[in-house]
Amino acid sequence: MPAGGFSSVPPAGVEFEAKITPIVIVSCVMAATGGLIFGYDIGVSGGVTAMPDFQKKFFPVVYHRTINPGTEGNYCKYDNQGLQLFTSSLYLAGLTATFFASYTTRALGRRLTMLIGGLFFIVGVVLNGVAQDLAMLIIGRILLGCGVGFANQAVPLFLSEIAPTRIRGGLNILFQLNVTIGILFANLVNYGTAKIKGGWGWRLSLGLAGIPALLLTSGALLVVDSPTSLIERGRLEQGKAVLRKIRGTDNIEPEFLELVEASRLAKQVKHPFRDLLQRRNRPQLVIAVALQIFQQCTGINAIMFYAPVLFDTLGFGNDAALYSAVITGAVNVLSTVVSIYSVDKVGRRVLLLEAGVQMFFSQVIIAIILGLKVKDHSDDLHKGFAILVVVMVCTFVSAFAWSWGPLGWLIPSETFPLETRSAGQSVTVCVNLLFTFIIAQAFLSMLCHFKFGIFLFFSGWVVVMSIFTLFLIPETKNVPIEEMAERVWKQHWFWRRFMDDEYDEAAAAKGDFAEKNGHAKGYDPTSQL
Repeated sequence: MPAGGFSSVPPAGVEFEAKITPIVIVSCVMAATGGLIFGYDIGVSGGVTAMPDFQKKFFPVVYHRTINPGTEGNYCKYDNQGLQLFTSSLYLAGLTATFFASYTTRALGRRLTMLIGGLFFIVGVVLNGVAQDLAMLIIGRILLGCGVGFANQAVPLFLSEIAPTRIRGGLNILFQLNVTIGILFANLVNYGTAKIKGGWGWRLSLGLAGIPALLLTSGALLVVDSPTSLIERGRLEQGKAVLRKIRGTDNIEPEFLELVEASRLAKQVKHPFRDLLQRRNRPQLVIAVALQIFQQCTGINAIMFYAPVLFDTLGFGNDAALYSAVITGAVNVLSTVVSIYSVDKVGRRVLLLEAGVQMFFSQVIIAIILGLKVKDHSDDLHKGFAILVVVMVCTFVSAFAWSWGPLGWLIPSETFPLETRSAGQSVTVCVNLLFTFIIAQAFLSMLCHFKFGIFLFFSGWVVVMSIFTLFLIPETKNVPIEEMAERVWKQHWFWRRFMDDEYDEAAAAKGDFAEKNGHAKGYDPTSQL
């Protein structure tokens, strides 16, 4: 049917017809493998940096501290800026790559952006696996970071745009589920490679990142681009064909017309980053930035980056430390599955608020145990207390995994309007990677100076973010992406003041007030493209 075959844009509140088709499930699973390599890179760095052979080759100062802590003490033996740079350089590179990824996501599409990310991953993995010196190691991590920047920009957008509204949250969280599976996979690999004799186990750990890298690259070659992306680039008929295919129904005209109209309005925005700063986009921008800052200030990545190092610091021993990291990784995966099931049923706010309470108490209990039992030059952490620490870390990780982990990516990807969506996602990823870099670069030094107080520091942030959620984060469950302004922001007690008249005019142009403005009949949004 021709693009202009229907006469009006659907009014706000319409639930578009859509089946859960195999192509949607397969496409989302393939795309979400971008999270797999992101998670593997998070998990592998902590285990590798705890391996004596790796330390001896690249960080001899740290190696000598670990075998003879001396005056440094338990909390400070891993305090080394070079060691932290090995972990954090990936995120600094990802931050920079995000700005380029914003352009490619809009101009080349979500699919090609994922492909570029996959190629960066492959080259970075090769360099890391054969690294002969620290410079080669860091360059490899930087290329991996570029892959993270491109993948994290494109994958959440792709998942939100291709998924039917009623299961958008669950499918989007596939990205975060793959992050957690990647972390668990890395922990299992580290546990095995740490036992390899001959000093090459760390090479295998770093080299096996090639498996998820190849999965992402092959997935990007196989999936179709999202209808939103195709329409945004002027490929209307192709976009309609893909929309019909992924929705499993011929009744796609209402949704197609809404996407076309959103694209028409988006093309009027010549400078999306500048438009992102306008008053009417303030709610989405503030919440997206806050979510990324808060996500990192829970302390989760500090624990995931350095879980083996952290447990070793607490006196677990190297094997026990890696084993404990595997346990927390498994809890992370299982709890993310809980989020997939519950996010579109109980909603985003309930998960965030419940997790705030759970994370706060678990961190406070960990701080009390460590304050009483682990000193600079003694680790009187008996088996019972050691088990309790692992249980509390798992309690903390589980709460994060069904709330701030996945929702920190989901909520921004579903709230920005199309005209600023790529720019908004770019800012989201940029802020996330900036604060990930800061935490990764600073954590071991903070552990050295704060000691057990590091957990009290993060628990204080959990209180702040829970208060922010209670008053300022609205519920977006089951709301179509293009109707967020009318059904969410204009109804919120605080954010509605930012929905000014200028936005009302744009909404009217989209057809939300079609009858009022005399466009109920004969209006063809494709004619203006």
